[in-house]
Amino acid sequence: MSTFNPDSWRGFLPSPSFIMARHHRPQAQPQTQTQTQIQTLTQVPAPQNHLEQIAQDLTNCTRCKLCQKRKNIVFGEGNSQAQLVFVGEGPGEQEDIQGRPFVGKAGQLLDRMIDAIGLHRDQVYIANVVKCRPPGNRNPELDEIEQCSPFLYRQLDILRPKVVVALGKFAAQTLLQTDQRISQLRGKFYSYRGAKLMPTFHPAFLLRNPEAKREAWQDLQTVARELELEIPKKQVRAT
Repeated sequence: MSTFNPDSWRGFLPSPSFIMARHHRPQAQPQTQTQTQIQTLTQVPAPQNHLEQIAQDLTNCTRCKLCQKRKNIVFGEGNSQAQLVFVGEGPGEQEDIQGRPFVGKAGQLLDRMIDAIGLHRDQVYIANVVKCRPPGNRNPELDEIEQCSPFLYRQLDILRPKVVVALGKFAAQTLLQTDQRISQLRGKFYSYRGAKLMPTFHPAFLLRNPEAKREAWQDLQTVARELELEIPKKQVRAT
C-alpha cells in the first residue's frame, strides 16, 4: 500500500474494478381513500416535479437580506432519484453568476471527490443550506439560515437519499442542529430524516488545508461502503 499523497484522492485505493451503484429506487405507491380516486391517483408525480414546485416557491425570494446583492438563486441540481446527496453551506461567486451549485474551484474538487468513489456528478444531487451568495463569501448568518434551510429540508424529504454528505461546519451544524465543530462530527454516520448523514470537510477548506484530505477520503470511503460501491482503480490527482 502506497503512502497517502494529500494531492491525490486515490493514493491508497483498493484494487477491485469499478462497479456502478444502484441509482434508482421504486417509488412508493399512492394510497387511495375511496374507490373513485383510484384512476386519478395511479399516476404518481415524479420527484423532479416536486423539486420544481420548491424552486417555484423560491422565485424572486426576498425572505432574507441575501436577496439584495444576489445575481441568481442557486437551488440545487442533480439526479432526482440519487442515493447520495451533498449539502454545502452556500453559493460562491461563480455559483452566483451561473446559478449552479459547486462550479468554482471548490466545485471542481467536489467533482473529483465524487469521481473518486466511482460516481459522476449527474448521478448525485448537490444543494446548499442557503440558496443565495453571502456578500464577499462570508459565512451565512443565523437569520439567513433560518429563512432558507426549510427549503433544503423539503428537498431532502422529496429526494429521500440513502446517504447525505454534509460538507463543512454550516451544513453539518444546520442539519444536525448542533454547535459541535466539524472536526468533532466527521468520520461517523448520524441518523437523519430516514437517511444516514456523514459530515466531512468542505472542499474549499480542503483547498486551503490539503493535509485534511486524508480524513475526508476516509469519510468518502465509509460512504462508498454504505452505498455498496467499489472504488475505481484509476488514479486521479486533485490539482
